[in-house]
Amino acid sequence: MPVTVRSFAKINIGLAIGPARPDGFHELATVYQTIGLHDLVHVSIGRAAASSSVEVTSQDARVPAGETNTCWRMAMEVMRAFGRRGSVKIDIDKRLPLQGGLGGSSSNAAATLVAIEHLLRKELDAADRLQIAERVGSDVPLFLVGGAVLGTGRGEQVFPLPDLPKMACVIAFPECGISTPQAFRDWDELPTRAGARRTANPSQSKLTEDPPSDRIKSFSRTISAWLGRSHTGVSARGRNRAEALLLDLVRTGIANDFEQVVFLQRPELVRVKRVLKQSGAGYTSLSGSGSSIFGLFSSTTAAQDAVVHLQRRGIKARASSFLSREEYQRRMLVAQK
Repeated sequence: MPVTVRSFAKINIGLAIGPARPDGFHELATVYQTIGLHDLVHVSIGRAAASSSVEVTSQDARVPAGETNTCWRMAMEVMRAFGRRGSVKIDIDKRLPLQGGLGGSSSNAAATLVAIEHLLRKELDAADRLQIAERVGSDVPLFLVGGAVLGTGRGEQVFPLPDLPKMACVIAFPECGISTPQAFRDWDELPTRAGARRTANPSQSKLTEDPPSDRIKSFSRTISAWLGRSHTGVSARGRNRAEALLLDLVRTGIANDFEQVVFLQRPELVRVKRVLKQSGAGYTSLSGSGSSIFGLFSSTTAAQDAVVHLQRRGIKARASSFLSREEYQRRMLVAQK
């Protein structure tokens, strides 16, 4: 019997890009938050004569079918870790946008791991799960945790945060897709305010603004202060916890560094963010490297009204909400008939 797993999306509440690393990646700091939008990943395992094989299909022709697919790589890794052979078939019901900054392919990979464990009635050790996830992709580990998660390193080092209050959000889906590797290359070539340029080698940088490592430290301090206020209730002043959290978030000035390059390349995204703000969002941001842009709202009704506002202006959008860690884990596996 095939197993079906909900493959939930994430948004990034702020994202700071640090210095380039020897392995070609950049240091990052971000707060991931899982939300209710999702793909569906259907997995089955049949017998294999000599070695494991993996077949990936999807109703969306843009989803790669071979080794470049994160689900393909995850299936091979997990079967090898269990010492099992089998014919793994994975069908992805794609509902999240490709190159949308919502972590769709990484989430699909995590869903594949969960499905195979369920089918084999075995679970990997928690440390082994995370190590495999890191090898498959930078964002994959967060989808083994869910809820609010601090991401560092290249994003693969994940630290569970206390659950944020349930908050309504709207995700706007522009027609374009954004290549994350290209966004990083554009970041490295971004002119600074002083006219200097970022270089791939931080030691050769002529930047006069804060060094990349200081950006990470500053972001971490700001996030820590924001989360600290939200959980002590210091800033509530008569508001409910979600409203207080949203107000504090706006005051901090937490932002996504990718906006500095993506908005230059795709000025139409600036309009999308502006319309989201006009629709009543208390906080708006690019998610990941884009192209999806999200807005946070104080109520579900306000979020639903914003979707109507966006769609009237020709912008695709859907309402959703934050998923706590418990809710995320509980809802992943779809009840089997």
